[in-house]
Amino acid sequence: MKSKVAITGIGQTRTRLKRRDVNFPEMMHEACLLACEDAEIAPEAVDCVIYGSGPEFFEGVGEPELWACEFTFGTFKPHYRIQTGGTVGASTGIAGYYMAASGLYDTVLVVAGNKLSESSVQRGLSLVYSPTMGRDFAAGAPSAVANQTRIYQNKFPHVKDEHFAKIGTLMRKNALNNPNAQLKLPQISEDMMLNMAWLSTPFRLLDSCPTSDAACAMILQNERICASSERPKAWVQAVSTISDGVNYPQRDWSDAVALKEASRRCYEQLGITDPLEQLDVVELYDAFTSQHLMWYEGLGLAPDGKGCELVDSGAIAMNGKLPVNPSGGVLSNNSIGASAMIRQAEVALQIMERAGDRQVPDVQVGLAHGWGGAIQFHTVMILSKDQDIQDSFARQKSRASVV
Repeated sequence: MKSKVAITGIGQTRTRLKRRDVNFPEMMHEACLLACEDAEIAPEAVDCVIYGSGPEFFEGVGEPELWACEFTFGTFKPHYRIQTGGTVGASTGIAGYYMAASGLYDTVLVVAGNKLSESSVQRGLSLVYSPTMGRDFAAGAPSAVANQTRIYQNKFPHVKDEHFAKIGTLMRKNALNNPNAQLKLPQISEDMMLNMAWLSTPFRLLDSCPTSDAACAMILQNERICASSERPKAWVQAVSTISDGVNYPQRDWSDAVALKEASRRCYEQLGITDPLEQLDVVELYDAFTSQHLMWYEGLGLAPDGKGCELVDSGAIAMNGKLPVNPSGGVLSNNSIGASAMIRQAEVALQIMERAGDRQVPDVQVGLAHGWGGAIQFHTVMILSKDQDIQDSFARQKSRASVV
């Protein structure tokens, strides 16, 4: 019988453009140590380690999990590597969830990260694709997503560059409250966004995420170990990983069919029929501003072509109906390897009421998203405050009735 699983410890490293003070294994060790300390367990209590990082090009080392094994407490223990492109952090967290839920292990350490300062990121992202089937993507991430965005704007011409400027401004303002965010711009404004140099039309410089050195780790424990503990925890209620094809005929890059399917499966498991009402916070993998709109629609928060209405109405702001990326998101901190796991960790912190200045009041249920590959990998994880998510839904209804 599947066991319930909770996140009980979280470790995020200091995020910088360049972490010159540590090498890659040392940075991963930093996150692992912080997670164990946060969960109040010794490294020896870890039964299994799930390790994740982006393409090996970024480390310049084959099988980097072996390089980092001792530093991630994996010596003489089951130690697995996950690699799914940009979703790797989320996939690592989901793999750890399954390990604990299966009953195979009681306490699982998941860790993911990259030091992007030590490689040519866009060259690496271009070379991972097939020279025949993937040549449309071999221009780095900005040009590929610019193409996706032009397709979207052609379908929905009411979506303007001003919407992207609003999103970018909001995310960078949220990042000012996050001590782990790399890109902090107190002077950010929509005018500033719209007057930056071109990156790849329709994107200007700040429509894109930065490159970062960072790692994130989490402790996941099954209910046998953690249910009786009074320590704050976030219960994993549903997970899904779906991949679209890479470049098949008539593929519409702007239609996030894999995300629609991933979210549908999670909602169906939990009885979520109106995610805009039943979710309290969302952490999106927003490497580019325009993707907010496509991902809102993929998550069922808005009909196709209507994602911009959530931006215009203020629904996604910190004081809005459904705050999105209180952390500042990937637009403010992107190491690729850790980015999707940080989305899970940030939702967990919100549920535990430990998010500090970026805390959203009374979070009961939250969703973490990841994307990667040729804009075709999508992951979803839904977490709740209560072991039985129906209790969390009941708290939401009670709150609504008081209002």
